[in-house]
Amino acid sequence: MKISNQSQFNKNVKKIITPWYSLPLIDRWLLGQIIPPMIFAISAFTVISLSVGVMFDLIRKIVEYGLPILKALQALIYSLPSFLVLSFPMAVLLSTLLSYGKLSANSELIALRSLGITTSRIIAPAIAVSIFMTGLTFYFNDNLVPTSNKLAESTLRSGIGSSFNKGKSKNNIIFTRKGSRIDPLTNKPTKVNTFLTHIFYASRFENNSMKEVTVLDFSRVNIKQILTAKSAIFDKDNSSWIFTDGNIVSTDSIGQTTNIKFQKYTYPFVEGPLDIAKVPKDASDMSLKEALEAEKIYKKIGNLKEIRKIQVRIQEKFTLPCACLVFGLIGSILGSKSNLRSSKSQGFGLSVILILVYYIMSFVSSSFGIKGLIPPVIAAWFPVVISLSSGFYFLRKSSSI
Repeated sequence: MKISNQSQFNKNVKKIITPWYSLPLIDRWLLGQIIPPMIFAISAFTVISLSVGVMFDLIRKIVEYGLPILKALQALIYSLPSFLVLSFPMAVLLSTLLSYGKLSANSELIALRSLGITTSRIIAPAIAVSIFMTGLTFYFNDNLVPTSNKLAESTLRSGIGSSFNKGKSKNNIIFTRKGSRIDPLTNKPTKVNTFLTHIFYASRFENNSMKEVTVLDFSRVNIKQILTAKSAIFDKDNSSWIFTDGNIVSTDSIGQTTNIKFQKYTYPFVEGPLDIAKVPKDASDMSLKEALEAEKIYKKIGNLKEIRKIQVRIQEKFTLPCACLVFGLIGSILGSKSNLRSSKSQGFGLSVILILVYYIMSFVSSSFGIKGLIPPVIAAWFPVVISLSSGFYFLRKSSSI
C-alpha cells in the first residue's frame, strides 16, 4: 500500500515539474536569472509605495483619530493589490536590467553570442515573463483592485467611527441638461435645441436619496425657477423626482417673483442625476465593465469632458498592464548590451529614471486626451507605442552588431 502511494506521489510530482523541464536549457537558465530579482523588486517596490502611500497615513489616523490597529492592518492588506499593480511593471524593468546586466558583466552573454545565439533569442525569456506579468497586472487591475479599494475605504470609515452608509455614497453631484425651451404663450418648444435648460445639484447622495438639492430651471422662455429641498428621491414608475421640505422661487421677465414652500413636491425630470451619483469618482474603483457602463451614462447625459476622461481611463485599463511588456523589452535590451556593467545601485538608478520618463510621458499624453487635444485612444496608447518602437529599434541595432 505504501509503495502504491509513493508511486502515485512520484507521478504527481513528475506531472508538476515536467512542463518546467520541457523548456530548453537556455530558457530555464535565463528564467532562473530573472525570477529571483523580480520577486525581490516586487517586494521592495511594494513596501516602499505602501509606506509612502498608505502606512504613514494610517499611523496618523491611529494617533489622531483613534483608528484601531486591527482595522488599520485590514485597510493596509486591502490596499495591497492597488500597489502591486504599480510594482509589477517597475519590478519587470529592474529585474531584467539587473539579471542581464550581471550576465553581461560576467561575459556570459558574449559566450552565448559566440555560439551563434542572437540577442532576440537571448531576451526571449524576458519577453515571455513580461507578457505573463502583463496578463497578471490586467487581472489584478480589473478584478481585485476595484473591490479591494472599496473594502479599504469602508474599513477606514467604520474604524474611525465616521458615518459609513451601507448604500452607495457620493458628494457634490452636478447634472446639466440641454434642450429646447418652452414658449409659455404657445406652450410649445422652441426650434433651437442647444439651450441649457436645467442644472441639478445635490451636496451628497446616500441610501438612494439626494440631500440638500438645488435645481435651476431655465426650460421656459423668460422664466427662471429655483427649487431647493432638503432631500429628493427618484420615482421610476412616474419618471419624476419627489422633493421633500423645500421651496420654489420663480422670476419672470418683468421681475415679478413668487415664492412657494412645500412639504412634498413631484417634479418631472430625467434619471440622469441618479446615474451620475452611482458612477464611482475614480476609474481605479471601476472594473472594465463598470467603466464601459459609466461611458454609456456620460454619453446619454452629453458630458463631453467626462466622456473623454472615461474613454482615456478605459484605454489605460489596457495600457497600464502593457507597461510590463515595455519595461521588460527595454530592460532586457539595455541590460544585455556588452558595454553595460551595471551594479545593483546603477540598475536601480537607471530603473527610476526610465520609470519617471515613461510615466511623465503617460501623464502628459493622458492630459491632452482629457482636454480633447488628441483622441483618447491615441492619448492612452502613445507612450506604449513610442516605447515599444524605441525598444525594437535598439533590439534591431544590437542584433546587427
